[in-house]
Amino acid sequence: MDEVVRKLAGVGFPAVVLLIAMATTGLAGAAAITAALAMLGPGGMVGGIVLLGIIGLASDALSKYGLTELLKGIYEERKVKGESLHKLRKEIDGLLISKELKLIVKEHIGCI
Repeated sequence: MDEVVRKLAGVGFPAVVLLIAMATTGLAGAAAITAALAMLGPGGMVGGIVLLGIIGLASDALSKYGLTELLKGIYEERKVKGESLHKLRKEIDGLLISKELKLIVKEHIGCI
């Protein structure tokens, strides 16, 4: 088991997501992998594989930069690309984050 744990730890958070999805299928082996990948994303197995890749990128970015900086960057980029401040403000207000973090992001993009 130690060898398997070391290999999965090398993959990181996407491995944890896949393991949990596989465990919830009630299947074993290749069937569990196929079903888990199909469950994870739209578009069946391919969507699940893409989602695992996105999870890997997101978890890596979170560990490097932190949630505050990532949110500020994402909303700044969307503002630069022409999305309305009103739309961005409403979206930020709907996020499941603290009021303080919402205020920081809105101040950063100038929609207060």
